[in-house]
Amino acid sequence: MTSFRDDGEAALDWVARYLEGVGELPVRARAAPGEIRAGLPDAPPERAEPFAAVLRDLDEVLAPGLTHWQSPRFFAYFATTGSEPGILAELIAAALNQVGILWRTSPALQELEEVTLDWLAQLLGLPPGWHGHIEDTASTSTLTALAAARGALPDRRVVVCSEQAHSSVTKAARLLELEVRTVAVDEAYRMRAGELTLEGACAVVATIGTTSTASIDPVPEIAAACERDGVWLHVDAAYAGAAAVCPELRDRFAGWERADSVVVNPHKWLFTPMDCSTLWSRRPDDLRRAFSLVPEYLRVQEDVVSLSEYAPPLGRRFRALKLWAVLRCHGREGLQRIVREHVRLAELFESWVRAEPGWEVCAPRLFSLVCFRREGGDEENERLLERVNESGEAFLSHTRLGGRYVLRLAIGNARTTEDDVRRAWEALRGGS
Repeated sequence: MTSFRDDGEAALDWVARYLEGVGELPVRARAAPGEIRAGLPDAPPERAEPFAAVLRDLDEVLAPGLTHWQSPRFFAYFATTGSEPGILAELIAAALNQVGILWRTSPALQELEEVTLDWLAQLLGLPPGWHGHIEDTASTSTLTALAAARGALPDRRVVVCSEQAHSSVTKAARLLELEVRTVAVDEAYRMRAGELTLEGACAVVATIGTTSTASIDPVPEIAAACERDGVWLHVDAAYAGAAAVCPELRDRFAGWERADSVVVNPHKWLFTPMDCSTLWSRRPDDLRRAFSLVPEYLRVQEDVVSLSEYAPPLGRRFRALKLWAVLRCHGREGLQRIVREHVRLAELFESWVRAEPGWEVCAPRLFSLVCFRREGGDEENERLLERVNESGEAFLSHTRLGGRYVLRLAIGNARTTEDDVRRAWEALRGGS
């Protein structure tokens, strides 16, 4: 059998070659439904196989079914980056295999998570002293916040959000048996704060950087209403929150310091491998009341509250290690440089769309997302999107605004250059 070192060297070489060449691969997977499954054995192996066989099947069987989120021309949904420091930290986390069910089961896991969340809060300008911990995704972070809100106001069973809020709000409300009440948006796709009614509400979810358009709800006005009526305010900044690292963009986050909880996803725009969602709250006692359950076999003598008492899962991975590595290896200046470049590239792409006859920008551009469409009907724009995506040259996604089919180009990959954005624009123009 080959040694761990030999297999590790082969795996690291595979990863390095992949990252070096991912920009030339077709961005979206070209496999048909069921094709990957058909290429895999129906039953597990009876005898041990070498790790080299795993790498071989990764190339020959699985690769056609990979959509390359690491591609510099991945512009769909919200583009992400698993940066090199985060990738290496994930390897180390897997080797350490820490299980953070209690502080004592991994003091390093818990205390590094606490310090790293404090670092990130400082970078983003969040208030000092807030409790912070890591969840897997913003869906779980929002569920966690809304569960605490429900527990704090058990006689109120309504969650209020804009009609542009993320679907995770509705899913969390369904799991918690809460009613969702939506508020209409204005012409810039922001919640109409003047139409906000909080009767029966335990929580309001305001969004900074909505999924469809990256619009910003009027958080100061929403916060004032929540403070007046004693309602929990949760701010969803899963995508856009990373931009607060840039002082010139900080004004777009006005009011989030008045929230009861805030979620930001470093695995979206802070170059941390999936999964890593950071949740802060000014009300940790309410989180603990909602989730703390310590059976006899987990009782200890240490006078410390474990992170498992603030969230749904008992066990937790050493996620902080990769976020810590990313923050250290990029630094404030490195993070700012990449975010600023993405905003510049989005502004540039927007200018190309505005200058091209027959094209239109469909929503205000506030961060690194541009919403646009070709003149013509919805079917024409849908076919255009499919042609570009099928070509492999770039991968974009869509939404509907005002009943119209709209294309979205979201810049968020650290490897994306102006040439990559230009190639996507040329593919769109050529596809029309």
